Amino acid sequence: MSAMNFGSKTFKPRPPDKGSFPLDHFGECKSFKEKFMKCLSDNRFDNSMCRLQSKEYLECRMDNQLMTREPLEKLGFKDLLEPPPSQSGADAKP
Repeated sequence: MSAMNFGSKTFKPRPPDKGSFPLDHFGECKSFKEKFMKCLSDNRFDNSMCRLQSKEYLECRMDNQLMTREPLEKLGFKDLLEPPPSQSGADAKP
């Protein structure tokens, strides 16, 4: 009979792989998710029609630490970002 030695290996937790994130157990972003899902349903599940709702949902998840904060440009929303204040009046003449 062999002796079982459970102490020889220790469990080392590691963060989830990129793309894995915790579920929203407390419903912190439920309203954003529902708006996004309604938009998808209304637009025959064409996600290109719901990019603003998708952006808002991901922002909510990042704000509530339900996913790692990433620049919105990196998530594909560069075209939906407002220009910086210094550029908004660049075309106006004094």
